[in-house]
Amino acid sequence: MVDLRKLKTLIDLVQQSGISELEITEGEERVRISRGVPTVALQAGAPAQAVTPAPAAAAPPAGAEAEPEGHVIRSPMVGTFYRASAPGAKPFVEVGQEVKSGQTLCIIEAMKLLNEIEADRDGVVKAVLAENGQPVEYGEPLFTLE
Repeated sequence: MVDLRKLKTLIDLVQQSGISELEITEGEERVRISRGVPTVALQAGAPAQAVTPAPAAAAPPAGAEAEPEGHVIRSPMVGTFYRASAPGAKPFVEVGQEVKSGQTLCIIEAMKLLNEIEADRDGVVKAVLAENGQPVEYGEPLFTLE
C-alpha cells in the first residue's frame, strides 16, 4: 500500500517543479503522476486505483490569465525566480524604477546555475509578475515595462 504522505509529497513536487509527468516504481508498486490529467494511478499487482488530488493540483486552463499590459519581459527558461542576488539582499529592481537595456532585473536558477535576466529595452518597471523564490515556466511573464 502506498503511503499517502509520500503520495502528497510527490504531487507537491510535480506541481512545484513544472514537470508534466512523474513515474516511480518500487517493487510491485507503481505510481504515475501527470499534470495534464488530474489523476494518479497506483498499481500493485491488482487493477489500478485512481486517486484524484485536490482541485488546486489541476493546472489552470490555457489562456485563463489576461495578457499583462505594456512591454513584457518573459522567462527565457524554466527555473526558480529570484529578485535579489542573495537572501536578504536588496532586489535588483523595484516597481517604478527606471531601467536601461542590459540592466539585470532578476536571477533564474536552473540546474544549479544562476542566470541573470536583463532588460531588453529602456523603460520603467510597471509590475513584477513573479513571486520571489517560486518556480517559473519558459515564456512566463516576469516584468512589465512602460
